[in-house]
Amino acid sequence: MPLIELTLLTVLAAWAWLWLDGLKAREVALAAARAACRAEGLQLLDETVASTQLGLGRDEEGRLQWRRVYVFEYSVSGEERRAGSLVLLGRRVLVLNLHAAGTTVAAFADRSERS
Repeated sequence: MPLIELTLLTVLAAWAWLWLDGLKAREVALAAARAACRAEGLQLLDETVASTQLGLGRDEEGRLQWRRVYVFEYSVSGEERRAGSLVLLGRRVLVLNLHAAGTTVAAFADRSERS
């Protein structure tokens, strides 16, 4: 197999892995946003989260992981939209913020899923 074909195949495989990993991370983020809204008695609007940042970060053992930031919208009464955000490192939720009137309503760090 010529080098160009091998290179293209490798790039395609890496892109596919990144895309599938992103889908799994998005599912984790959506589940965390749903759980936080439910715990606070809020309504998650549009039942979706949107990725805003992708980078690398290190976990507590010093391993490189994908660090993703997601935003979502929720409502207290169903009439207005408010912004929330969460940060994932790998598939672990580091911080989840529900901003109400410029303040943080809920923020937590999930340390329970250590490998």
